[in-house]
Amino acid sequence: MKKEIGVMGAMALVVGCVIGAGVFFKPYAIYQTTGGAPGMGMLAWIFGGLASLLGALTFAEVAILIPKTGGMVAYLSDVFHEKVGFLAGWMQVVIFYPAFLAGYGVKVGSVLAEAGYVGEQFKLPIAIGIIILMVFANSLGSKTASRVQVVSTVCKLIPLFLIMVFGFILGSGDNAIFTPMVGEGKSAGAVLGSTLLAVLFAFEGWTNVGAIAGEMKNPGRDLPRAIVGGVSIIMAVYFFINMAYLWVLPADQLMNLESPASAVAMQIFGPVGGKLIEIGIIISVLGAANGFLMSGSRVAYHLAETNTLPGSRFLSKLNANQVPANSILLIGVLAALYSLIGQFDLLTDLAVFSCWIFYTLTFVCVIKLRQTHPNLERKYKVPLYPVVPLLAIASGLYVVASQLFLSGTKATIMSLCSVAITLIGLPVYLAVKKRSK
Repeated sequence: MKKEIGVMGAMALVVGCVIGAGVFFKPYAIYQTTGGAPGMGMLAWIFGGLASLLGALTFAEVAILIPKTGGMVAYLSDVFHEKVGFLAGWMQVVIFYPAFLAGYGVKVGSVLAEAGYVGEQFKLPIAIGIIILMVFANSLGSKTASRVQVVSTVCKLIPLFLIMVFGFILGSGDNAIFTPMVGEGKSAGAVLGSTLLAVLFAFEGWTNVGAIAGEMKNPGRDLPRAIVGGVSIIMAVYFFINMAYLWVLPADQLMNLESPASAVAMQIFGPVGGKLIEIGIIISVLGAANGFLMSGSRVAYHLAETNTLPGSRFLSKLNANQVPANSILLIGVLAALYSLIGQFDLLTDLAVFSCWIFYTLTFVCVIKLRQTHPNLERKYKVPLYPVVPLLAIASGLYVVASQLFLSGTKATIMSLCSVAITLIGLPVYLAVKKRSK
């Protein structure tokens, strides 16, 4: 590929990949967890941003050192074992991408029902209809899917900018923003773990930073600048828009609003302006769904090409538009099944928890490669080694441990189910390998 991307272009790509639907909807889950107190919620946005920044800086060294198709699947296969890489890909195909896609479909149905456009009974059909629409659009070819992405990116930036600017101008500013930290009877440690998972959903996408390294003019110099600059911009945007939400409506009201951004927009701009912002947010969600379907189908296609998935011959076929239509269909069918759960926050929390297990293993790859291959040429080295990788690993372990042990029975059951589904991939891998031999 041509090396044409400079630091500003790379930074723009990082920002475009990460900002999605979470910033519009997750305040509801965050303030439900804090018991209507704003302090820990605002702190979680900072901690989540720092965890993502440390992770991205660490992830980038592995991504540049092993520039292979498949991303995390390839890294873990090379450094640990092909089985570990397969489990990462299996988790992405059967949990991560379908759960995200289902969550976005469910959220569109919920927003339309909450706004009174449709009855509650139509939420599930709308969710499944959104998934079918995304599958159809992606099957038409990469160009069509890319156009959907461009339009949705513009639409998500407009409501963000308008809410941030006019929230501070027209909001009362009388509501508490940093105190109290948690509501009465809440444990700060347990609350932080749960709010972090919600925040990390909004930061999801920084793992894509390594994919652009091959097209950068000077990746060793510009990639860390793009990561630090891009994630810092996102942290600032998330922090200030959440402050703008609180400037307009208090946390104990936001905790009862499944679409807090829409409610804030209604308060600022009135019914007509609020509805227009709401439409922009819905288009943004559709774009995020489109992006995750594109990415997920490519992971499934990569595993099928290596003949490690059941039905690999079927899943590795390209249609007349030169896209993996069968892999797209697989992610869509799984997403439609997950949408039956009908809970946006549960679906997205499940996806984020699952992926952070393998993110943490990828952070370990940096340290292991430094020990086993110290003489390899590294165009980019993670700064302040080994401090940054160790902090990234500690962040990942905290996210995983807090969900397993600190965030309540529901979170523990969800997490154990996720681990069980992931481990089912091991006998699947062995069976497919045995058959292929």
